[in-house]
Amino acid sequence: MIQDHSEATGWALYKRLLAYVKPHWVSFLLAIVGYALYAASSTALAEMMKRLIDGIQNPDAAFRLLLPLFVVGMFAARGVGTFLGTYFMSNVARNVVHALRCNVFNHMLHLPSRFFDAHSSGHLISRVTYHVEQVTGAATNAITILLREGLFVIGLLGYLFWTNWMLTLLFLAVTPLIAGVVSYASKRFRRISQRIQNSMGDVTHVASEALSGYRVVRTHGAEEYEKARFAGASDYNRQQKMKEALTKAISTPVIQLLVALSLALLVWLAMSPALLDNMTPGEFVAFITAASLMAKPVRQLTEINSEVQKGIAAAGELFSLLEVPTEQDEGTLAPARLEGRVELKNVRFRYDDDQPEVLKGINLAIEPGEMVAIVGRSGSGKTTLAGLLPRFYRASAGQVLIDGVPIDDYRLAPLRRQIALVSQQVTLFNASIAENIAYGMPGADPAAIEAAARAAYAHEFIAPLAQGYATVVGDNGVMLSGGQRQRLAIARAIYKDAPLLILDEATSALDSESERYIQQALEEVCRGRTTLVIAHRLSTIERADRIVVMEQGCIVEQGSHADLLARDGAYAALHRLQFQESPA
Repeated sequence: MIQDHSEATGWALYKRLLAYVKPHWVSFLLAIVGYALYAASSTALAEMMKRLIDGIQNPDAAFRLLLPLFVVGMFAARGVGTFLGTYFMSNVARNVVHALRCNVFNHMLHLPSRFFDAHSSGHLISRVTYHVEQVTGAATNAITILLREGLFVIGLLGYLFWTNWMLTLLFLAVTPLIAGVVSYASKRFRRISQRIQNSMGDVTHVASEALSGYRVVRTHGAEEYEKARFAGASDYNRQQKMKEALTKAISTPVIQLLVALSLALLVWLAMSPALLDNMTPGEFVAFITAASLMAKPVRQLTEINSEVQKGIAAAGELFSLLEVPTEQDEGTLAPARLEGRVELKNVRFRYDDDQPEVLKGINLAIEPGEMVAIVGRSGSGKTTLAGLLPRFYRASAGQVLIDGVPIDDYRLAPLRRQIALVSQQVTLFNASIAENIAYGMPGADPAAIEAAARAAYAHEFIAPLAQGYATVVGDNGVMLSGGQRQRLAIARAIYKDAPLLILDEATSALDSESERYIQQALEEVCRGRTTLVIAHRLSTIERADRIVVMEQGCIVEQGSHADLLARDGAYAALHRLQFQESPA
């Protein structure tokens, strides 16, 4: 499960984000230089006011020439600083977001199957999209304002101390109050941001379920139910957003009021005869100008607090996801091509420690090139057993061996290259037919793709299409019928040319005509390959070399179709049930 990072400190999370900044330190340094230039030139406005007031009282030719040059130079420096800061900080921020988004996505691709069993795809997609964009807010707008206005405030404070340190200390007396308001608001923003992010995951999840399953929604007349479910998730998100807006709406004016009160106190004190005697009119105006200039950057710094807290909350969730352990891959062997001998020795499996066993002491040996069918009622453990070969799951006890080698001794990627899988839930990508058949293999040979399609009897429906093999199939093959999608999935398995083939209910979605084609194709495809066929429709596996019958996680019978019918046991009972034959 994803850990909760709500207790992790903001600074600890920011330090982790800074590790992503490190490769772009040159751009970061240029941005800081730019913001320092902006802060210095903006602070110079107070000095300009001082020179202007004093210069009016004692005008000379040099003053008349230098003051306009000073104004032009100040604004030119400010423009250069703004450009350097904004551009290079955006460059750093977008690179950080890109790297973080890719890291999260890449990490998710290597997480164990149990992780995906426990988390909805909507919430996971939300982490790659919404959460990362929240980090963008903290990494672009927030850091930009933090550096630009923060350096401006430091510059103004330095100028105030230089002009009159006693007045400046009085001005800063209100700082602890401002810090207290900001601290309270920060904690509240962060709590609310975590709720907003979770609620966005709910919104994505509900929407993706309803839209991808729109046929089921419509046939069950469940539109109103789905509308209510989506409205509920969206309304919770709205409520949290309003809480965030309320906190922001209250905290910003309170901070501004505190700054205004301190400024008013400052003006009142500065007007006292004792202080006025020690300052020239120019110095007095410059001091008040610098203090007044403080209001805008302080306001902006307090307003970005919500962005920073949202970014920290999102970064916390992303980093907790990155800490989820990936699939164990400690094997060292990477065979060029396996023979395909499979052995299961007293294999037991349960999904969680508190769950009942799904497989209970399975012993099975499959020879290279043998076609073994596994049958049984739903929930008997057929698909779980097949999932052990590509190591989607690891056996809780016992051993799984391929070619006499424990399966854990193989490296994952080379092992999975040796296995082709066709499941009942066909996954096609929104790409061309050719790209779907040769999925994951760029630069594929068009002739080989066509040969695989012909072997799967898919060429006959591909050829008449206007764009042939270049036809884009739509989201998950929506442009194709169930039988056509299944034949493309089988063509993909044929193209892969793996020595181990797993067919998990591969013909369940086919009509009778398609099934007849596939049966002919499978006879060709399975030749020379070790094939594990999980079947519900017994008519599809009558020609298997061996049929294994499972019940409640155990193997209860195995033999040929004819032998098992003659034995009149569990298989014969299943056969009668499907074909509605009466016992002799």
